[in-house]
Amino acid sequence: MAEKRSPLDAMSPTQIFFGGIVIGFLVLCAIGFFILLSMFLGGGVESKTTAKENTATAPTAAAPTAAAPTNNTGPISLAPVSDTDHIRGNVDAPVTIVEYSDFECPFCSRFQPTVEQILADYPDDVRIVYRHFPLSFHPEATPSAIAAECAAEQGAFWEYHDELFANQANLGATLYTQLAKQLALNTSDFSECLSSGRTASLVSEDQASGLAAGVGGTPHSIIIGPDGSMTPISGALPYAQVQPVIASMLN
Repeated sequence: MAEKRSPLDAMSPTQIFFGGIVIGFLVLCAIGFFILLSMFLGGGVESKTTAKENTATAPTAAAPTAAAPTNNTGPISLAPVSDTDHIRGNVDAPVTIVEYSDFECPFCSRFQPTVEQILADYPDDVRIVYRHFPLSFHPEATPSAIAAECAAEQGAFWEYHDELFANQANLGATLYTQLAKQLALNTSDFSECLSSGRTASLVSEDQASGLAAGVGGTPHSIIIGPDGSMTPISGALPYAQVQPVIASMLN
């Protein structure tokens, strides 16, 4: 009886070598595809260790990336909300969400629909506090935050905030002046504010408070309940994952 031969026996060593390379390449492509797919479907958080947006870590989809509530004397050292903070919603709301964010961070932009839905569903029960946390590898993160603070001097922080996220792909000096005109700000005062750099200290203070609170990337939010308990959430989580945390604090 003739001996059965493997298909490899009919191939030369060179053909086997290159065939192996092709198979290995296809396997790597398949792995990369599933990694990118999981990132696209999940929320993301951007930090110093994830300088490239496409390699940011996605939080688990099964539940919010939220720690168990802690009280004010616990591990979270959060600067209290004051009149100098930017607050959206009912200023006397029982639940506060302090959001540390970066205007150039793509995941921060993706988190904004969640914030808007929270305010729409809880107009009396939740207030949003925005604090700057510009990441060092985003060249326009600090300049855009400084520009937003200059707009705040004319009472237009939130309008400017919304426009910066809406025009995230075009951040730069030209856009900052253009938005000031678009929002009917006093452009002379706005330009003087920018050139003086006087609002940079406000941005630095926010960032320092974030570091003290354990913020390592953006977006990073801390939900504070009526009893002072704090629950941190990290990443661009969808509304469906954040809402249960708010509901549990209000019950």
